Amino acid sequence: MNTVRINELAKEVLTIEANSILRLRNNIGAEFDKAIEILYHCKGRVIITGMGKSGIIGKKIAATLSSTGTPSYFLHPAESTHGDSGIITREDVIIAISNSGETQELLNVLPLIKRFGIPMIAMTGKLNSTLSNASDITLDISVEKEACPLGKAPTASTTATLAMGDAIAVCLLEKRGFSEEDFLIFHPSGALGKGFLYKVEDLMLTGEKLPITNENTSFADIIEIISKYKLGMVMITDKTGKLSGVFTDGDIRRTLMKYNNRPASPVKEYMTINPKRITQKDYAASALNLMEKYSITALAVVDENEKPIGVVHIHDLLRAGVA
Repeated sequence: MNTVRINELAKEVLTIEANSILRLRNNIGAEFDKAIEILYHCKGRVIITGMGKSGIIGKKIAATLSSTGTPSYFLHPAESTHGDSGIITREDVIIAISNSGETQELLNVLPLIKRFGIPMIAMTGKLNSTLSNASDITLDISVEKEACPLGKAPTASTTATLAMGDAIAVCLLEKRGFSEEDFLIFHPSGALGKGFLYKVEDLMLTGEKLPITNENTSFADIIEIISKYKLGMVMITDKTGKLSGVFTDGDIRRTLMKYNNRPASPVKEYMTINPKRITQKDYAASALNLMEKYSITALAVVDENEKPIGVVHIHDLLRAGVA
């Protein structure tokens, strides 16, 4: 097979799989809503089970649910009939995955599930299958065809299943009001949680390190303050002590270019008014995002009364590993 044909085949695979996901949009309705309600009100854990490739996808769905506030566990259906089914309690909810809906190892678990009276959600491509008929709710994950040219290897169907699992996890996350801080609890050492490890108050400069002056400060004095504190900016306050502006290295250059010399008017005539700011309780990652969005290297930190209490610098954020 030549390179051109390989590229065409790869594109065809991606198109088939993308279409399989888009097709799922038509399957989101009353059954999906019922599934979310059952999972949301589950007092135990969500037990996910599936065989073969469906099992591999099931493990990923269980991991995603667990990391976003829905305690989940993957149960291998073959092992479940050899003692592992002991993890199931009457407080749990089962999500059973089988594209055919006739996977024997999965069907072998049904008697125990029925005996316990546990709610069961089927994720299957066959709505009239044994698994679907035995379930309380069926989520349709059917695809028009597999991406495999032979039509045998699970490809589009597993992609669709994974996408449906992500849809479930995200909806539950939103319904639970799962926050950035909650996310950190489950990801304290990972790159995903790193950005939420610090609050602005943990990294900001305070006290004598702060370049603050009032609106009536002269241009010459402003240059002196900027040079002294080496943060590239000075926070300007009005007569009530609230942050009214900032004056930066860039403002110095722009002012000199405009007037060709040092102007005599106070800084309030040249400062940047209504500058970007952040509070000490915000996450450091939020400060970094604001800096990157507006090309800022130092950001004013204000209290509940809009009075400046600190400065957070991009170098300190990057040094702390916030990214």
